[in-house]
Amino acid sequence: MHRPPPSAPPPGAHGPALTQGLKGRQITMISIGGVIGAGLFVGSSTAVAAAGPAVLVSFLLAAALVVLVMQMLGEMAVAHPDTGSFSTYADRALGRWAGFSVGWLYWWFYVLVIPIEAIAAGEVVGGLFALPSWIPALALIAVLAGSNLLAVRNYGEFEYWFAFLKVIAIVAFLVLGVLAVLGLLPGSDARGVGHLWSDGGFAPRGWTAVVAGLLTAMFSFQGSEIVTIAAAESEAPRKNIKKAVRAVVWRLGLFYLGSIFFVVSLVPWDSDALADGSYQAVLDRMNIPGAERIMDVVLVVAVSSCLNSAIYTASRMAFSLARRGDAPAAFGVTSASGVPRCAVVASTAIGVAAVVANYLLPRVFTYLIASSGAIALMMYLVIALTQYATRRKAPRPSEVRMWGFPYLTLATIAFISGVLVLMAVLPEHRLELWLSLGLAAVLVTLGALRQRRPGARPPGRGPVGVESPATASPADAVRR
Repeated sequence: MHRPPPSAPPPGAHGPALTQGLKGRQITMISIGGVIGAGLFVGSSTAVAAAGPAVLVSFLLAAALVVLVMQMLGEMAVAHPDTGSFSTYADRALGRWAGFSVGWLYWWFYVLVIPIEAIAAGEVVGGLFALPSWIPALALIAVLAGSNLLAVRNYGEFEYWFAFLKVIAIVAFLVLGVLAVLGLLPGSDARGVGHLWSDGGFAPRGWTAVVAGLLTAMFSFQGSEIVTIAAAESEAPRKNIKKAVRAVVWRLGLFYLGSIFFVVSLVPWDSDALADGSYQAVLDRMNIPGAERIMDVVLVVAVSSCLNSAIYTASRMAFSLARRGDAPAAFGVTSASGVPRCAVVASTAIGVAAVVANYLLPRVFTYLIASSGAIALMMYLVIALTQYATRRKAPRPSEVRMWGFPYLTLATIAFISGVLVLMAVLPEHRLELWLSLGLAAVLVTLGALRQRRPGARPPGRGPVGVESPATASPADAVRR
């Protein structure tokens, strides 16, 4: 594939476009932590209540979709590591309108993740210390935004330890689950796997409920793609992307399918205890001392990790858009340490405004959150369409190849399209679908207008968002 020349720094930029400040160990933990959020520890209980034990099928289908999408994204990312990731690839393969629209949609999605996670952390910490929840929420945003402003290695180090603690929590839960199922956990009221079929059968709400569980499961997996953005700022981007893509199967299988298996095996799917979260419901039935406090700590770590990644991801997508002339030029300016500080500040400021809106204008906040409800599916769809178009233009793919091309790619496109149609049918998902589609329609229109305008892209700035070691100038190579 032909690679456009690296983009020149915009006027006023300092240092290289971005630095390769992330270590291999940090990228590994980012790739692991990206698929572990509060959706696993707490939100998965919603899917269990919707489908019963058959939620295992929901998570299996969702995991299969994410694996296919990550394989497609990995094929493109290994060939051209770039901080704009799929937005940049869509720009090249489908046109500027596609890169523009999906880039801004993704930015909006993660800008709204900031208040969601901050509010969740604020409620837990505020409850523990008798504080108004907005105080710890804004404090957490300030701390993580501040660390992101200093250097990319700070984001990587925070995320390394956040992910490490989440992995420890999950492994401990899985070990306890095995012991409980085998009847080897002293004092536990939960044992065996009888709840898989004893409470109305494996699919007590019918197989159509599996589809409702599928939507929750798919949104729980959001974040796997962050590693392809972060890897562009690592010492060996291609190596790190290949490693992350190849490991996504066992991570999803072990962390999600393993955890959900023990939840539906050890707790009745219709238990009122699930309202407090799936992990806590199981730990309570195991009679683990201090289960509620343990889960409070795990939840704060999980949401802090997601918030940290949201600030980083939103700022890097804004940076990439600016480098392509599709966002304010200030977003493409880097500090001496290679951080796009204006992009970090702007993304965080909107997140803070949304936190304030949650307390002053809760109805407005509800609509803001709903507007991002289908963006993850749209992103997956664009990745699949981009990979199809890219592979058709360049039959020789990178070291990572999508399996069964073009059949599995086309099947993925059809499956995602079907899920979007399903959202229009299910009353509880219609609002988020129509608001997301409305936002997407506006952005596609703006992108098409920019694409039609002659000479709209700044001279010398193509769809490249980061200077990786493979594409940096000789001067930058010497400087490093």
